[in-house]
Amino acid sequence: MEQIALDPVDSVRITSLVDNVADTTAPSTGPARRTGWGRGTLEAHTMVGGRTSVPLVAEHGFSALVDVTKGERAHRILFDTGVSPNGMIENMRRLEVDPTTIEAIVLSHGHYDHTAGMHGLIEALGLPNLPVYLHPEFWNRRRVVIEGRDPREMPTTSRRALEDAGFAIIERAQPSFLLGGSVLVTGEIDRTAAFEQGFPGHEALRGATWQPDPFILDDQALVLNLRGKGLVVVTGCGHAGVVNILRHVTRLTDTDQVHALIGGFHLGSRAMLSRIAPTVEAIAAFDPTYLVPAHCTGFRATHALAERLPEALIPNTVGTVYTF
Repeated sequence: MEQIALDPVDSVRITSLVDNVADTTAPSTGPARRTGWGRGTLEAHTMVGGRTSVPLVAEHGFSALVDVTKGERAHRILFDTGVSPNGMIENMRRLEVDPTTIEAIVLSHGHYDHTAGMHGLIEALGLPNLPVYLHPEFWNRRRVVIEGRDPREMPTTSRRALEDAGFAIIERAQPSFLLGGSVLVTGEIDRTAAFEQGFPGHEALRGATWQPDPFILDDQALVLNLRGKGLVVVTGCGHAGVVNILRHVTRLTDTDQVHALIGGFHLGSRAMLSRIAPTVEAIAAFDPTYLVPAHCTGFRATHALAERLPEALIPNTVGTVYTF
């Protein structure tokens, strides 16, 4: 693997726009500032005074706003867009985040719980004229086959719809740089961990037939090099395997320090239970300063990570802002 130079940045701020959990009681800790509520109030005729507090929307999906500062310049990237047409954009409204400040969009992979929020973004922006970075296999039709059940096909993002809306689609299986070499989109991840064997029962339509597609090759991550502290790695579902991702990005950037790992690790289903223990130990070997499991990581894996890395782990909630 040819190594690349990733220019260091001075600060990274990550806002959780969509995740499975909303919790207004979660305390702020370390780099995590809990927002909990949206701004203002909502009409509610059953309440005294006719108003109530503004909640944030939790849903089975993922989206994060990544603000990057380098010198005197600040930039904003949207990573994934959640599962419902309007959940992400509604949380942006309730957090008073201006969608017109987004400079680029990175979609971690083609599953709809990371892409359907493009609908709401288009409605908010009109003709967005923004670059969208994704892997060529992003567009595959997919389904999940579980023994004893009918196959369930997932909704698939329409390329024509995104292009007609004004997005500039940038397809690459190789790494991509954003913001003048300061942000890395990994492209396809090398699969090296023996225990990370993909998503069993996952299939893609190739030609006229459904074929096994356990490795979901379009799965990619976002990586930054925080000056003097190490890598900040953001994953969507981590279908490539979170350990594979960490091994890949540390080799690719020739940087062994992992300052923060945040996102989905895809360890929540019954089929993934045997992977939790080796994954926890492999993550611990990287000794991340901060560890933020989200979305599809699952209850058991999150608790195993909390037991093994109690000082590093921070549970994610919608609206949390992480400043590194």
